[in-house]
Amino acid sequence: MNNLGSVSRVLLVLSLGATLLEILAYKFVFKREYGWRSALATLAVIVGRGFTRLIPIALVLPGAAWLYEHRLFDASAHGVVSWVVLFFGIEFFYYWYHRLGHRVRWFWLSHAVHHSTNEINLVAAGRLAWTSQITGAYVIFTPLALLGFTPETILAGYALNLSYQFWIHADWFPKLGFLEGILNTPSAHRVHHAANLDYLDANYGGVLMLFDRLFGTYTPERDDLPCRYGLVHPLTTNNPLKIVFHQFGPFLRDVMSARSPREVWGYISSPPGWRPDGNSETTEDMRRKAAGAKPAETTPAPVYEAALP
Repeated sequence: MNNLGSVSRVLLVLSLGATLLEILAYKFVFKREYGWRSALATLAVIVGRGFTRLIPIALVLPGAAWLYEHRLFDASAHGVVSWVVLFFGIEFFYYWYHRLGHRVRWFWLSHAVHHSTNEINLVAAGRLAWTSQITGAYVIFTPLALLGFTPETILAGYALNLSYQFWIHADWFPKLGFLEGILNTPSAHRVHHAANLDYLDANYGGVLMLFDRLFGTYTPERDDLPCRYGLVHPLTTNNPLKIVFHQFGPFLRDVMSARSPREVWGYISSPPGWRPDGNSETTEDMRRKAAGAKPAETTPAPVYEAALP
């Protein structure tokens, strides 16, 4: 863990240096206006998120310590093989963690913070929620403890996966040829951040596009369809508190208006935009409407169904 601290400090210095270079490039190379107000709002969100480090690991990864005590293997005894297993394990569970973050409203309350910026750049990579660590979303990583990885190691692997994703928030980076569809590239991540109907709910992988390929969620960037970043209904405020909590008010109003436990569950576990009256604006509903099809009957979906396209 001490080595991880050293790596974190190096990554912090590199990210700050890269951000400064990007700001200079906007002015002198791209001749584009840099979004200072959005960037400063993101910096405030980053500072606030720093306090989440005070949250005990037992709350972030509930049950992981118990699973580790009953582990099936001792990861420390298998050297390089263990690190390979950890990498692909983190990547697999990150894919589903990320997909649930888009497809289950309870988790979208937090993840929407990252997608709220209407432009992406290196600073935008740090616009992350203050609440994601207490929603229970991280529990999806806990099976790795059964394979012999400590909760601290799991969180470190997750943090390194996120660190890779810093550079792919540079929207000026060109496509990377044969690497597209293999790695999570800036082009693939532009699609992920896009609010265009054709691009929604795609490219969930952290480092690789492997599981997007396997589970049918990979979408390449199209030359004829420029990405429009942000939310389907754009957020225009630069108030950091509103950025972090803007989803919670509508969610609570919806839950309070529910006429039955079934509707409450629907608001919690269905995709963002779901409504019990048939006037939903989920990705599927919007695509049906765009295609001129009759809207499907809407019923609350269990969380495992809501997570699927």
